[in-house]
Amino acid sequence: MTDEVPERRPGLKTALVFLMLFAVLGAVVVFAVLSTFSRSVTTVILIRHAEKIIDPNNADPDLSPAGQARAQELVRMFGDAGINAIYATQYKRTQQTVKPLADKLGLPVVQINSKSTAELVSQIRSQHGGQVVFIAGHNSTVPEIVSALGGPQYPVIPESEYDNLYIVTVYRLGKAKVVRMKYGALSPESDSSK
Repeated sequence: MTDEVPERRPGLKTALVFLMLFAVLGAVVVFAVLSTFSRSVTTVILIRHAEKIIDPNNADPDLSPAGQARAQELVRMFGDAGINAIYATQYKRTQQTVKPLADKLGLPVVQINSKSTAELVSQIRSQHGGQVVFIAGHNSTVPEIVSALGGPQYPVIPESEYDNLYIVTVYRLGKAKVVRMKYGALSPESDSSK
């Protein structure tokens, strides 16, 4: 009789270890892909303030009657849009533009400095992920904010245009889709019949 020790098969053990390693790696990849798709979508609605009273001697004018009507149009359009936060710059014209909507929704208007786009975008990303945010800005700041959120670079809005509306859908950091449209009474520059 011989004491024969069964021969071990090192190839089977190695194959089993690699198979388990690939299974774990595959699970990590699947989890990473699924977590990317399950991230919350943030929607940012941006407008320029409504029409203001033209007064060269007043750097902070109130809204004109046309501007007040446009502010009321925002209530009709976005009163049931699920808005979670409203931002406006320090000027009366932006504050007055969002006031009817804020009153309808019972939300405070968060005042932001018109020159602090980076701070605003950082605040939206950190405090309002997955929410709907409404912002009233200015003809130069609205395109700047759209771009900072990951949208395309738009030109400065012409001084006589007040009817531009941008809906920015931010899917993940650096990626956004933008819908640009008109609302309310057409501004003279936007009226294609002229």
